Amino acid sequence: MTLMQKFLGAAATLALSAGAAFAEPALIYDLGGKFDKSFNEAAFNGAQKWADETGSTFREIELQSEAQREQALRRFAEAGANPVVTTGFAIASILGEVAKDYPDTKFVNIDGWLPEIPANVKLIGFQEHQGSYLVGMMAAMASKSGTVGFIGGMDIPLIRHFGCGYAQGAKAVNPDIKIIANMTGTTPTAWNDPVKGSELAKAQISQGADVIYAAAGGTGVGVLQTAADEDILSIGVDSNQNHLHSGKVLTSMLKRVDVAVYNSMKSGASLETGGSTVLGLAEDGVGVAMDEHNAALVSDAMKAAVEDARAKIISGDLEVVAYYTNDSCPALDF
Repeated sequence: MTLMQKFLGAAATLALSAGAAFAEPALIYDLGGKFDKSFNEAAFNGAQKWADETGSTFREIELQSEAQREQALRRFAEAGANPVVTTGFAIASILGEVAKDYPDTKFVNIDGWLPEIPANVKLIGFQEHQGSYLVGMMAAMASKSGTVGFIGGMDIPLIRHFGCGYAQGAKAVNPDIKIIANMTGTTPTAWNDPVKGSELAKAQISQGADVIYAAAGGTGVGVLQTAADEDILSIGVDSNQNHLHSGKVLTSMLKRVDVAVYNSMKSGASLETGGSTVLGLAEDGVGVAMDEHNAALVSDAMKAAVEDARAKIISGDLEVVAYYTNDSCPALDF
């Protein structure tokens, strides 16, 4: 028996042993680790909040390879988990096929896309470019050098979407600002490579960047650490990462993956499926983190600018161009 088989077998045994008296939800984390302090950890926090409030339990699995995705989906569905919540775009296509074999199971995917959404599947997406626009404004206002950086994880349209919003926000404040953008890699390992994140941060600092936004999952931890070590500012992503380096993280672009997971588990088998939901500033699906850890870094002018832009984006008076529109960005040449 391979290590993978043992791993999935253990997960299935745990799921089955929970009993069939009620349907527990299940959570499948994306590659990068459950405690990545970013995307996956936000998903865990949402599930844990649901468990704490209800006194119930949920099943979970941390994937160790891409090959485990289909097996994990089938194991949980066969064990009676409902709904099965999945994170990350990469599992969406497999989920779309597997879901057809388990019509009585509700499936959720966060960040993915399907050309046709099965009746028992719900897709949840976010308008990351809107929140990124706001942190881009803050970066430009905080920068003393006139150069800011962006470090993405895996080079995919989703991460370019983050970077595009960031660049538009920065240039709205300073049309002449220089934006240095790098991606960590082209494979899923790019989500969990803090050493590479650190190297990219050092390279951007050497080119004058004094604020760096990391949208790179666990890789971003290395970016934030290096920024703090080199005495420049960083911007976190997905989860509130301000506390990781108090006084050194300007803010974090919140992507409420936790809320998406929490609401999905709360709905349980009654979850409405067969379509998609996109959460933006208007739905509090994205935003900026303000707390005691960055209070001294955020000026009243920054707060006022962010609130003004937020209101205009919600009302439609200000349009942040999505990278997806033409697979290009008007403010940044990736």
